[in-house]
Amino acid sequence: MADAKPAETKREDNRRQYVNFAFYKVDPAWRRLPEEDRKRGKCQFIDVARSYESDMLIIPYSLVGIRGDCDFMLWRISYNLMDFQDMTARMLATDLGKYLNTPYSYLAMTKRSTYVRDHVHDDQEGARLKLTPGKFRYLFVYPFIKTRAWYRLTQQARQGMMNEHIELGHRFPTVRLNTTYSFGLDDQEFVVAFESDKPEHFLDLVMELRHAETSNYTLRDTPVFTCVHRDLPEMLDLLGG
Repeated sequence: MADAKPAETKREDNRRQYVNFAFYKVDPAWRRLPEEDRKRGKCQFIDVARSYESDMLIIPYSLVGIRGDCDFMLWRISYNLMDFQDMTARMLATDLGKYLNTPYSYLAMTKRSTYVRDHVHDDQEGARLKLTPGKFRYLFVYPFIKTRAWYRLTQQARQGMMNEHIELGHRFPTVRLNTTYSFGLDDQEFVVAFESDKPEHFLDLVMELRHAETSNYTLRDTPVFTCVHRDLPEMLDLLGG
């Protein structure tokens, strides 16, 4: 009998993803264009976005009627930073893109957290380098900066406070957290994105976290964006054109 071949060991993918949250505002002049021109611009925009779907994950969200300073957001995830720049340049060259402003854009990367090593479970937030978002109706996004005093604490002190923070989060299983890291890449230190089908559960979670000791070390956690997941054509139709 021939010797059995040893089972191949699955190699862990340690690549880290680049993450971009790009918020756009359409110039009101676009809505006054003839319908045919608006339709052409939307089709061009969709064609550009879909041409990148094999290279990156693109998840569209609408903010129409929710915030006044932006109309939609594209959550983009890629292993190549240049994808964001190339795609944006092509989108802005479309007939719709000529009427778009970008009031906010946040850049970050995935990274394993140092605070979840003692209780890692499947798809544990903070333990994964690959994001798999887009399965929930709502997304709540904000940039986050801790005080310098936080980084002067010992690892043990920070771990104790983070254990409380993590335990509070586990009380809300309907809310999924995606933490990405921006140190040296952008103005903020983190971008946090919470996915849920229950906005009221996210509200309750945030109120609970205000009582956690870690809250004493928050320097900034605004602006906050409430985003509604839509498919790309529907998101553009909500612009009023």
